[in-house]
Amino acid sequence: MNTTMTVGDVRRILAECAGDEGTSLDGDILDSTFDELGYDSLAVMETTTIVEREYGVEVAGAPRTPRELLQAVNDARTAVN
Repeated sequence: MNTTMTVGDVRRILAECAGDEGTSLDGDILDSTFDELGYDSLAVMETTTIVEREYGVEVAGAPRTPRELLQAVNDARTAVN
């Protein structure tokens, strides 16, 4: 199990959840909303489920951007350790 989540991890998980159907995750995606990136609420829920399973933390609230997701996961991981 990884201890720190990276933007690369977010890209991988989003692609896995939504099948990466033509949505580009290249470049700086950190502050783009998931909606702007082409991911609906169902894909975001699936993303948080995978994150919780892989990182062993609960994602509180509904992150709107990859940066918010990273912050929530890494803050929770720090609090656990």
